[in-house]
Amino acid sequence: MYVDDIVLAGNCLHEIHTIKQALNSNFHIKDLGPLKYFLGLEVSISNAGISIFQQKYCLDLLSESGMLGCKPSTTPMDSSLRLHQDSSVAMPDPLSYRRLIGRLLYLTSTRLDISFLVQKLSQFMANPTQIHFQATMCVLKYLKGCPSKGLLFRRDSLVHILGFSDADWATCTDSHQSITGYCLFIGSSLVSWKTKKQHTVSISSFEAEYWAHASTTCELQWLIYLLSDLQISCLKQPILYCDNQSALHIAVNLVFHERTKHLEIDCHLVREKAQTGLMRLLHVSSSNQLVDMFTKALSPRLFTINLSKLKLHDIHTPPACGG
Repeated sequence: MYVDDIVLAGNCLHEIHTIKQALNSNFHIKDLGPLKYFLGLEVSISNAGISIFQQKYCLDLLSESGMLGCKPSTTPMDSSLRLHQDSSVAMPDPLSYRRLIGRLLYLTSTRLDISFLVQKLSQFMANPTQIHFQATMCVLKYLKGCPSKGLLFRRDSLVHILGFSDADWATCTDSHQSITGYCLFIGSSLVSWKTKKQHTVSISSFEAEYWAHASTTCELQWLIYLLSDLQISCLKQPILYCDNQSALHIAVNLVFHERTKHLEIDCHLVREKAQTGLMRLLHVSSSNQLVDMFTKALSPRLFTINLSKLKLHDIHTPPACGG
């Protein structure tokens, strides 16, 4: 529910109809039928599953920004660019930058492919410069080439939670803080992801990885609780993948060393959940790590590879059978 806009969802059409009648008798609601559009989110239901995308919102954003006729780009950011609080020419109208970033933040509800860069650009809203504005224009050029991408929740997806966790150590030029990135799948459907700068400075890469582990573990547990509330059981034990061997060793090692005692709370959290069977921790090679897109800017080749693994779906392209 948002103000006076309401979406009813459930597995019993009779109950939904009863609720509609009860609402209408008290508030005189307008029934718009099957869900197709809600707060900028477009919904398409097919034999393959449910697609959620923001094509109209994206095209409106491009039109209002004067970028509807721009030349498309293959990636949202130049991988060699290191954004920071620079001393270049300040924007004469910072409000327009803030308004644009706010709209892009809402677009990340379905467009995970721009999450990292929008998170980065949002850090400069207090004093945006021309370099930050040009980087924002690159995002719009990328969106021009693929405005209809979104999420597909497949009907044939198994109820098996898979998580990927990663961190990019000391990546922030201004504060030297690391970036946490994770994504969670139910079967082949991506349901949760995050890219965020960590609150503290990590003294080593494994420490940054462990902070990311703890955040991912909390999200995974919340997802399990949500499925339990919906009376849905996981078919297999959830799996959390990480490409840092040191972080995995700390999670299963019962002995704390001097260099890790400041991580004790997070160590207890991840180890406890692993020992109680909430999840299984497994190593994944860096080449198969799906979270790189949430922690750093990638070259066009790596960006395309990672995007295909995350299964972002184009509503105008029929989904592959079983894919």
